[in-house]
Amino acid sequence: MPTKNPTNRPIYLKTFTLRDTRDIEEIKKDIERNMIIIIRITPLAQKDVGDLKNVVESLYNSITSLGGDMARLGEERIILTPPDVKIWHGE
Repeated sequence: MPTKNPTNRPIYLKTFTLRDTRDIEEIKKDIERNMIIIIRITPLAQKDVGDLKNVVESLYNSITSLGGDMARLGEERIILTPPDVKIWHGE
């Protein structure tokens, strides 16, 4: 049986293209707003893989500290979910 959203507020889904390390601040604000965020990481990956790794690690730390979840969606995207939305990671 589905769990109801206890706040009765809608949960929004947002897509975002990560082009620069400065984009992380906007994404973190959206995390705090309880949004589901799908991020296209290819543009930053093409510029600097090291920067991408640091950004993904920072986002992972932010989302998990709030009880949320993070996963890859293929080679080009990642998804971040709020605490009341869980991602199935396989068995």
